[in-house]
Amino acid sequence: MARTEPVATLVDSNVLLDILVNDPRWFAWSYSATEAARDQGPLIINPLIYAEVSAGFATAEEIDGLLDPSEIFREQIPWSAAFLAGKAHLRYRRSGGTRTNTLPDFFIGAHAAVTGLRLLTRDPRRYRTYFPTLEILAPS
Repeated sequence: MARTEPVATLVDSNVLLDILVNDPRWFAWSYSATEAARDQGPLIINPLIYAEVSAGFATAEEIDGLLDPSEIFREQIPWSAAFLAGKAHLRYRRSGGTRTNTLPDFFIGAHAAVTGLRLLTRDPRRYRTYFPTLEILAPS
């Protein structure tokens, strides 16, 4: 059965960067997936996603012009998501996870999980492992 109510989607930084830098491998998938998600409801980013995307741009005005808040809404990360992110990251480290720059991914996954957002990403593995109830939109 098709959804009748709008559903909001948290857009991961990798998808936004694919579009903003016209990535030769991922642009087409990321663009079409973003447009499909937009057709079903609002697109959302949080401060971590904004920070990851903005690192490649010279000024806040430049990135704000590309991530127009009237088209991609901005949400704060709830405290309950911060707690869940910390617990999921701890589980990752205790299970042998060695990458050290993973904490932002756990915040992003937890934000989507506790607020009932879908997550649009092209790197779903860690999200599926640590947030199994999360609806993920990702390449097949």
